[in-house]
Amino acid sequence: MRKDYNLEKRKYVICGFIIAIAVIYIIRLYSLQIDNDKYKEYADSNAFLKKTIYPSRGLIYDRNGELIVYNQPAYDIMIIPRDVQDFDTIDFCRTLEIQPNELKKRFRDMKNRSINPGYSSYTPQRLISHLSVEDYGKLQEKLYRYPGFFIQKRILREYNHHAAANVLGNIREVNSTDIKNNDYYQPGDYCGDLGVEKSYEKYLRGKKGIEILIRDARGRIQGRYENGAKDIAPISGKDLKLSIDIELQKYAESLMSNKIGAVVAIEPSTGEILAFVSSPTYDPSLLVGRNRGKNYKELTKNKYKPLFDRALMGAYPPGSTFKPGQGLILLQENIISLGSSYPCYNGYISGGLRVGCHGHSSPIALKPALETSCNAYFCWGFKAMIDKKSKYGSSAKAFEVWKNHLVSMGFGYPLGIDLNSEGRGFIPNAKWYNSVYGENRWSANTIISVSIGQGEILATPLQIANLCATIANGGWFITPHIVKEISDTIMPEDLLKKRGTTIDSNHYNAVAEGMRMAVTGGTCKRANLKDIEVCGKTGTAQNPRGRDHSAFMGFAPYKNPKIAVCVYVENAGFGATYGVPIGSLIIEKYLTDSISNERKSMELQMLKSNTIINSGVTKH
Repeated sequence: MRKDYNLEKRKYVICGFIIAIAVIYIIRLYSLQIDNDKYKEYADSNAFLKKTIYPSRGLIYDRNGELIVYNQPAYDIMIIPRDVQDFDTIDFCRTLEIQPNELKKRFRDMKNRSINPGYSSYTPQRLISHLSVEDYGKLQEKLYRYPGFFIQKRILREYNHHAAANVLGNIREVNSTDIKNNDYYQPGDYCGDLGVEKSYEKYLRGKKGIEILIRDARGRIQGRYENGAKDIAPISGKDLKLSIDIELQKYAESLMSNKIGAVVAIEPSTGEILAFVSSPTYDPSLLVGRNRGKNYKELTKNKYKPLFDRALMGAYPPGSTFKPGQGLILLQENIISLGSSYPCYNGYISGGLRVGCHGHSSPIALKPALETSCNAYFCWGFKAMIDKKSKYGSSAKAFEVWKNHLVSMGFGYPLGIDLNSEGRGFIPNAKWYNSVYGENRWSANTIISVSIGQGEILATPLQIANLCATIANGGWFITPHIVKEISDTIMPEDLLKKRGTTIDSNHYNAVAEGMRMAVTGGTCKRANLKDIEVCGKTGTAQNPRGRDHSAFMGFAPYKNPKIAVCVYVENAGFGATYGVPIGSLIIEKYLTDSISNERKSMELQMLKSNTIINSGVTKH
């Protein structure tokens, strides 16, 4: 009997068709049950309510154990959208003292995935945040009237001192970028924003826990799943002990009230920052609770930019505070000796170029040049180095040597402080000048202003304070840092190791002596203390857009330094007018815990003085 090949073919076609349908069904089932979380969420939400338990955030103390930042309970109204039934919106709004239109907007925003990318009708969503204890109590009594609603306990920050806002930072709700970059976060979570709250977020936040509750067929909570056996307990965040002395911080902030600028104080032997002031400042409690957004917006609109950390990010011409570093480079490169003298005829005059100076003896050597802050001395020394082709071959090569010494002192690049967004200042290189003036078409006189911390030179107050600490230590420093201890954790090694410079240690004492002479009989006489040997250097930094900036750096005691300070006050004139008295008061306050009677008038003058008029910045 003949085979019917057409029938045979149809059989294969039918089998193939059946297999294809089976494969499609398998793929679809796989997609629904494994790839797609929607149905799993639906099934789980029918049987369970998984509540996130937020850990207690780590506490923050100052160096002396004074509690600065702690936690207070806050409450969010959460809903599972699919479980929400018709409810009395008027009574709900009256209970929480909000308008019905605001409630409707909150529902719309919650469902808007461009605002709330993690929205799902099956999982808990936040409707209202930061309930007060009073509102929480009123709503808790009525919660049974609102199916699908529950209250989530959270943690908010509370401050014992209304100071150090730029150091502490704050916490805010995570955004889509945070969630994308770190799978720890879910919509509605909070994370550190600015200051140590941000840079030490992974230590402070702890680990979230989960409580699993059983639902009945109507969605009502029947108790804990397996009596809590599957719950995960939260782990509290680690406490921080800062290097900051909160009383010194508050005192420095009071001296900088109604002024624009910064103060940085460092313990030279450890690199620990004792005070870190950016002025104008603000009360850190403004960025807590329901009014955070409104207050943050007002701070961003303030023309004096209180949110901008000038101590960390401000880039300023260092002016004459730069001269000790110049003296060190000239000594290291054998351009000068301690006996070398240069003339000063009320300034530096060379090839038709003049840089002004003030009256003092001439010719002058290094130590008295530091004492009197002689511009001419450091201009002549810089010219002798940069134009010395017999040693370096060209001005460009000499300048690179000069620049590299400065980089080793901590200029031109971030120092690596344990805060985010540190500024780098600016130290140009030979390539930069070649691009401006042409290769081999510039000399020392072309860029002479950099020798006295002007021109293209920019530094942060942190970098200037670090130079002062390096001189106090005799040629080394430890990376300045804000955190002294993390509970049950070893501090990162990079923050604790000594860092040397390219300058031989034997040169530093001469520069320190010159800075001591500046206090006993030179430009820093207002820093002289009766029983404490202070070393200092003024800076009057020219400002093309207004009045000169007033700067000072100093350390004390001379033989056993405990504190190094930089003060920078924008548009305040001579360094001796504001920088020196503020810096010396901070030194005295830290070392003696008081201000002597003979200096009370100076203190009062600094507390009351105002270098910005109609600032609109609230005093703290």
